[in-house]
Formats: sequence, C-alpha cells, structure tokens
Amino acid sequence: MVTVEPTPSRLATKASWLISQTAVHSRRFVAEGFTAADARGYHYRLLAALEEFGPASQAELGRRSRMDRSDVVAAVTELEGQGFVERSADPTDRRRNTVTITRAGTQQLRRLDRVLDTVQDELLAPLSATERQTLVALLGKLIEHHGGVPTS
Repeated sequence: MVTVEPTPSRLATKASWLISQTAVHSRRFVAEGFTAADARGYHYRLLAALEEFGPASQAELGRRSRMDRSDVVAAVTELEGQGFVERSADPTDRRRNTVTITRAGTQQLRRLDRVLDTVQDELLAPLSATERQTLVALLGKLIEHHGGVPTS
C-alpha cells in the first residue's frame, strides 16, 4: 500500500499547483489509453485536425495541432505507414505536401475518441456531469485569456 503524505496547505489551495497535479494524472491516463490502442497523442491531434478542417499542409497541421514541425513529419510518416493518412504534393506548391485523412484514418479517429471518452470518465470520475461542464468551460476561459485556443 502506498502512503500518501499530506500536502502543505499553501500548495493545496493554489490553483496553479492543483492544475499541474491534475495534468500529471491526465497525461498518464491519456498515455496509457493511447498506448493500449497502439497510438500516440500526436496521432489523435493530427487525425482530429484533418477530419475537422480537411486536407492541409504539414505546416498548417503543426499550427492547428500545436506541434513542432519535426514532430508533425514523424507522426504523419507513422500515420501514413498505417494507412490512416495520405501525403501528396501540393498542386499549387510542389515543395509542400498536402496530408489527407483516409477512411481507415477516420475509423481510427473514432476508436481514439472512445479511448479519450474513457480517459475523461476516469480522470473526472468524482465530478457530476454539471461539474464536468463547468470545469471544461472554466479551463477553456483561462486558456483563451492567456492566448490559447478559443473554446467556442
């Protein structure tokens, strides 16, 4: 049995500390879920961006997915090898690749959606549906305020 030491009250009452501790658990749950599905978070990000916004250059994918260019290239290569995306020369600029999600990629995205739904349930287990909605709205508001992605 693991003994959990008490947290100093100065920390336990700071939102920044609580958010960072929650992020540790969130990253672990997501990593475990995606590993079990033989996928990575980068795969989900790219497939989600392609499914929602359509074909895109690797640079656009990086910006939309908040990923470094080299990570995009590596992840697209992995996804292409699995048949989840196709990469082709951009007809307007031959120096650029356009990436398109495949039917198999859309099916994989649906599988990964279910993985993330399970992760959300595990992470947010002690919260009611209303509390979950409130938490997501508040976190989105903070991210938007600090220059992140708008929530709506």
